[in-house]
Order: sequence, then C-alpha cells, then structure tokens
Amino acid sequence: MAHKFSFYNTLKRDVEEFIPREDGKVSMYTCGPTVYHFAHIGNIRTYIMQDALIKALEYCGYDVKRVMNITDVGHLSSDADTGEDKMLAGAKREHKTVMEIADFYTKAFFKDFDAVGNKRPDVIEPATNCIPEFIHMVETLLEKGYAYVAGGNVYFDTSKLEDYYVFSSAIEKEQLAVGVRDDVEEDTAKKNKTDFVLWFTKSKFEDQALKWDSPWGVGYPGWHIECSCISMKHLGEFIDIHCGGVDNIFPHHTNEIAQSESYLGHEWCKYWFHSNHLNDRAGKMSKSKGAVLTVSVLQEKGYDPLVYRFFCLQSHYRKPLEFSFEVLDNTVTAYNNLVKKVEALIASDETLKALSEKCKQDKASEAAEATDVAQVLEAIRNSADVDQNVKKEFEDKFADAVSNDLNTSMAITLLYDVLKADTNAATKLALVDSFDKVLSLDLIGHALADDSADIDPELEVYIKDAIERRAAAKKAKDFATADAIRDELLAKGVEIKDTREGVKWTLI
Repeated sequence: MAHKFSFYNTLKRDVEEFIPREDGKVSMYTCGPTVYHFAHIGNIRTYIMQDALIKALEYCGYDVKRVMNITDVGHLSSDADTGEDKMLAGAKREHKTVMEIADFYTKAFFKDFDAVGNKRPDVIEPATNCIPEFIHMVETLLEKGYAYVAGGNVYFDTSKLEDYYVFSSAIEKEQLAVGVRDDVEEDTAKKNKTDFVLWFTKSKFEDQALKWDSPWGVGYPGWHIECSCISMKHLGEFIDIHCGGVDNIFPHHTNEIAQSESYLGHEWCKYWFHSNHLNDRAGKMSKSKGAVLTVSVLQEKGYDPLVYRFFCLQSHYRKPLEFSFEVLDNTVTAYNNLVKKVEALIASDETLKALSEKCKQDKASEAAEATDVAQVLEAIRNSADVDQNVKKEFEDKFADAVSNDLNTSMAITLLYDVLKADTNAATKLALVDSFDKVLSLDLIGHALADDSADIDPELEVYIKDAIERRAAAKKAKDFATADAIRDELLAKGVEIKDTREGVKWTLI
C-alpha cells in the first residue's frame, strides 16, 4: 500500500492529500520547454522539483507515468495571442529553419535536464506530431458552441464558462479581469478580451514558417491547445497531476482547463503542482534579459550540475529562490563535505574499500568504472551488516518528509542526521543510497570518483603546498612562476584545473 502523500494543490489553494483515480498509479503531465532558446537555470529548477515529486511518489509506493510536450510551434511572444511565434523569432535570430532551431535546442535542453540528475519522462511529444489531434479538438469545441470563427481564426469563447478564473480568489479574479481589459493589446476579432486562439490562419500571421491545412484555412495551432491534446493522447480523459511553473498558472493552465473540460464534458485534472521562480538580485530570471545562464554554462565555470540540484533541493519548491554565485560556492563546500563523509564510510569497510580502489584504477574506461560503481552499490544494498531497524526508522522519516508537501529541505536534514547517527557505516551507506532514489545527488558515485582518499600523505602535502605557492604567485601577477609550478606538478603526475570551486587536482 502506498504511503499517504500530500502537496499544495493550486486549484484548491491548500495542501491536500493526494488520492489518484486508480489506486497506486499516477498519471502526470508536465509542461515542456519551448525550444526556441536555451533553458536557463530557473527553468531547470522547475524540472528538478518536478523530478523530485515524481521520485518522491515512487519512493512512497506509487507507479508514475509522466508525459511531457515539446513546444516547437504556436507559442507567441505574448500570452495575449499577439507578437511573433517564439520559434520563428529563434529561427530569424540564428538564420536557421524552425526545425533546425527546434532540434538544436531540444538536444541542449535534455543535455542540461539529464546533467542535474533528472529522470526523463515516459513520453516526450513534440507539438508538431499532433496536428490532427489539435484540429479534432477545435472541431469538437466549435460543434459544442464553445468556440467561434472570426477574422479567419478560431477562438475559445470564455463567456460560455461559469468560472473562467478557476485558480484565483475573488480578489485575484478582479485584478486579472482589470489586467485583461487594460494591459492586453486589443484583438478586435475576439468577442471577449479573455478569449484565446485555438487555431491561427494566415489572416493573423502571413510569415509563419510551419503551416498545415485545416477546415478554417492554412495555419497552425495556438499554444494552449497542445498540452490538452498531448495529455489526452497518451493519458486518456483524466490525469491525476498537472505540473508547471507559477508563470504557467495564468493564462496557460487556466486556458488548458477551459478547453479541456469543455471538450470532455467533465473534470480533467484534480491536482495542480506549481514551482516558484528562481530569481537573481535583478529579479526573476528571463531569456529576454540577454545572456542566458544555463546548467552547461555553470559546468563551463567549473560547477558540478548536481551541486545546482543540491542548491535547489535545500529550498521549498513553493518559495522564490534567489541565486548568486556566492551562495552556489557555499553549496559546493557543503556538497563536497557530504562526499568526503561518504568516502570515509566506504574506506572504513574493507570490502568496499577494495572495490573503491578498483573503481579509481578503472577511471580511464567509463564502462569499467560504471561496472565497478554498480558492484559497490550492490555490495552496499546486500550488506548483512545493515541494521534493518535503524534503516526502516530513517526511511519512514524520509518518506514522511517528502510526502509532506515535498519537503526536500527536511529530507536533506535527515541525510545529515544519518551521517552523524549512532549506527554503523553499512547502515549509513544503505540509507544514503536509499535517499538518493529521490535526492539523486550521486554522493556515493562522487565518493568513488574522488582520487584524494588513498594518496600518499607526503605527496598530498606537497600538492597543497604547490597550489598555495602558485596562488601567491598569481596574486603577485608573477604568472611565469605560476606556470612553472603547474609544470612542476605535471612532471610529478598531478594535473590541476582552476574552477569556480577553487583549484582541483587529479593524478594522471
């Protein structure tokens, strides 16, 4: 039986116990990227917290099926059905075709998505794969009287709904209504200011790169309809959880509910999970600000992507999180300290120590190293020395934490509690491995990859002294001496690298 699980349901504006339609099984839809540019680290924070939710549900005994879209058409630069298609804007910016842009940025997205320890969705569907489904939904909405054709385009008629602003309180509804009246560029074809486009034709945009035949003319789908159709294609008429960032709540998710429930004739999704913004000191991170800070850029600066994941997990998903390199540097120190503690636990067990040494010897071969890591993990999981009572006690506490509105901060506190607990190394390592099913910080893998544990003490003292001498030389702008010290270390089989985390060294 699955562990009781609760989280904040945006639709009800409260923390609720999660009860799936089918016992033990979860159907989940998450809004994917619009692949016109790189995903910045604020975007990736949202996917890290969604990943933690999925893994927490699985840890608590649920079977999760997750579907995610790739927006490669239809997302305009304004949520008011105005402006330019973001994909076309990207293509013009880089002098490429829309499909070349989509392919490049989809690959870039998943490179960063994977690097922070995320598990890929079970289904990933580009919007351009589902044009027939979009047309069918628009036809049905027209037949049911929820849509109309005007100016060559098809619009959803929000006046047909009893409550369009489903996510909002009475005060918020009034504020949103004022915003729609005052701030949105007027589309004279709309009957109501809140109406939104289901299908665009060339009467709206002559230069749209991707176009398809439809009963209303050559054109392309609106942004909102793709998520409704893609979720129904793969998950059916009901989904348990819909995820996204808080910026998706209005109008995107509001419009999804409007069209989906009008099309289906019943409630579509009961639970909505939204992650808050990542800010820097200038405010919310945005692609419109210029240079995009990505996970790949963090890597180029010497940061491990899992350090960024650790940074995100230490804060609650519903709170805004402020990013700075100073804070990330502090996170690096905390993460490395955890790795050292795990490394010491491995070194205290003769069997694990031998496997660890073999792992380090096999670093030149990725396949051999992966096999060695797998052997270490198997040994940890099968150890007869694990105190099963202590393990269950901590695992129950961990399940309580992650099932209580995804309290990843408390989950990490429990990780620290395990490392200082009055129990043996085998039990601690088994719990680090267990918690990593959700945290995905790969502390054991990093501990096995660390070269510094079994080095000759005299050589280690020499290396540290050389690094300090080189730092002093660089500070004095004596770069010739600094380079000479680097060469001196190389001659002794030690390679050094300057990173944001400080100087790193490895034996070669």
